[in-house]
Amino acid sequence: MRSRRTPFQKWKITMLAIFVAWLAVILIAPFSLPNGSVKDLSGAVGRLDNPGQEARMNLFAQAVYTMGDIECHQIAERSFYLNGNELPICSRDVGISIGLLMGMAIGLLYVRRINPLLLAVGLLPMVLDGGMQAISSYQSNNTLRIVTGLIAGAAMALLLCEFAARYLEVGPDTDRNKKKPDNASEDKV
Repeated sequence: MRSRRTPFQKWKITMLAIFVAWLAVILIAPFSLPNGSVKDLSGAVGRLDNPGQEARMNLFAQAVYTMGDIECHQIAERSFYLNGNELPICSRDVGISIGLLMGMAIGLLYVRRINPLLLAVGLLPMVLDGGMQAISSYQSNNTLRIVTGLIAGAAMALLLCEFAARYLEVGPDTDRNKKKPDNASEDKV
């Protein structure tokens, strides 16, 4: 007999599939291009900095690299390379993507509730590392960037699980939230 999954379990499985797919396309895209054809995508977050390079890519790589271009600064020295090509996102964002996947996998297996404040602490290493780079001459390295991204990604996924649990387990459709009949209108015998 097949077990029935709760809406929360279905949500976690769906999110895990999305995170697996995202990481897969990030890692596959450089292999869909000729070796060494993507170099120095450096730019800024939130804008298209490399439409010329992306226009010469196959449709799959173009879509992935364009998403990366909008979402990430893609600074070359802060990025990893596969197949001689810069990845569509920087090392910290790769760490976040791996962390999201790992955190959601943990959330799928771990059924206990976690204090959201404790999870928010997982964002602190990334905030400190990235923040220090933004306001001082401090320069991080790719190993530290991927590790702080991984911790933050896992914390974000577990935080998503916590908030989804609160909504999906105690949401508007649950018995706890249905209005109880007013005792004053009941007939007394």
